Amino acid sequence: MVRSSPRRSRRSVSPYRRRRHSGFTTRPFVAFLLVASFGILFAGCGAPPPQDDVFSFTEDDVARFRELAQEDETGSGSAVTTVPRLTGTGAEEPGIAKLDLSLAKTYDAVRAGPAGTGEETYRVTNAYVNVRSEPKVTASEVVRLSQGDTLTVLDFMDAAWAKAEVAGGKQGYVSTRYIAKLVSEEKLAAERKKYEGVYFVDFGFLNVRKTPDAGSEKLGELPGQALVRPISLDKVWARVPFASGEGYVAVQYLSPFSPQFLVRQESYTLPMLHYRLASGEDALASLPAHIAALKKAGVTVWTLRDFRQLVLSQEERDVRVPPKTVVLALSDISSANVQKVSQALQSAGVSATLFLKTAEVGMSGITEKIVLSLVANGFDVQSGGHTGDDLRSLTNAQMELELSQSRALLEQMTGKPVFAIGYPIGGVNERVVELAGKQGYLFGVGSAPDAIFSRTQFLRLPSYIVSPSMTPEDVVGIVVGKESAMRKRDLQLKTVRSRGYFLAIA
Repeated sequence: MVRSSPRRSRRSVSPYRRRRHSGFTTRPFVAFLLVASFGILFAGCGAPPPQDDVFSFTEDDVARFRELAQEDETGSGSAVTTVPRLTGTGAEEPGIAKLDLSLAKTYDAVRAGPAGTGEETYRVTNAYVNVRSEPKVTASEVVRLSQGDTLTVLDFMDAAWAKAEVAGGKQGYVSTRYIAKLVSEEKLAAERKKYEGVYFVDFGFLNVRKTPDAGSEKLGELPGQALVRPISLDKVWARVPFASGEGYVAVQYLSPFSPQFLVRQESYTLPMLHYRLASGEDALASLPAHIAALKKAGVTVWTLRDFRQLVLSQEERDVRVPPKTVVLALSDISSANVQKVSQALQSAGVSATLFLKTAEVGMSGITEKIVLSLVANGFDVQSGGHTGDDLRSLTNAQMELELSQSRALLEQMTGKPVFAIGYPIGGVNERVVELAGKQGYLFGVGSAPDAIFSRTQFLRLPSYIVSPSMTPEDVVGIVVGKESAMRKRDLQLKTVRSRGYFLAIA
């Protein structure tokens, strides 16, 4: 029997070391017995190999040995995966989840409301746009802006180009095709009115005549895209200022001018029903009756994933939350109740946002298989923090690690974006909001009971904590309006029997 060289053996096993993130774990002694057994088996077979032949294990062999060792340890036929680790040092190791902050800038732009952004604040609507030194495409580039970036329009040179100022005080010219003005719904009509009566030359050029006659003397030309505010006009001719006087141009070559507007819905009416399971399963037990009552009342049940899709779509077009819509969320989910949560929601035929604490996720808690099953069943898995500690009591460094760790681990496990944090015990303040935004969250859910919130409150969304004592009528009342629900209940109470019939007294 020829002993394997220690150096050559380490090289043969090295491919597995690059695969440690697969999650297989072993007991060293069990693995040693397996390797030793295979060594004895090979030693007793056939003639001795040539001296230059060194016995080694392939990558598949080692993976299989470790899998067998894992089966022996767990007593099952399947290997158990572990949760990836994240450290606060920034050092990269195999299996450590990386935090993706690529959407943080986009989320900041989504949360920015029109209030306080300035009278002439515009946003880049294209993937990118060049700010140039002159109003022409061949001019040199001053700076390149990305989608979502803002700039201040100083003046419109014509319908195609605007003079603008960007961050840092740099000025240049930008194509009007790729920018849109941020404006609230309340101010949209007033903004449109500013451009009433403004036209642009919708042709290569336009002759200016001395009188409203095609055979009249030509005074000059208006270049294509030039802006003009006619003094008067009829169906054929427009009298316009020209040079130091005025002239006439054909109306058929003029088109109304207005910049593009990005209408920002500042406030939303979207109540959130939040079931916290830390106090027991009574709240979960009442869920089926609540859902049945909501469905009977014609209420649409959303997750935060649905709301995220809506606000992202609002960056491109005007879409709204349907009336009588509610967001359903559950937190304090553990290995003891996760199966009951899934079964209750599936039986009710609804999806929900589930806030998971990543400290609960692992071999001894909510396994990766369970998490992936939740995602496969259509549930919206979001972060409930890592340890579940009140974020307000932590230092900035501790809070950053808590927020980043839970988000990165869930994203690596599910392969889906994690964009919402359910603040443990609802604890949130300005410091928590600021750090949650920096860690790439779009939404943060607190415990203030309200159905109406503004765009700037996305990182401290209100929610109604559903208590076990709440009736289905109470829950419906949150969504359709408490007064409406109370009137309906009073009407039912006033129903009396009259001559063998039920008479509803309004």
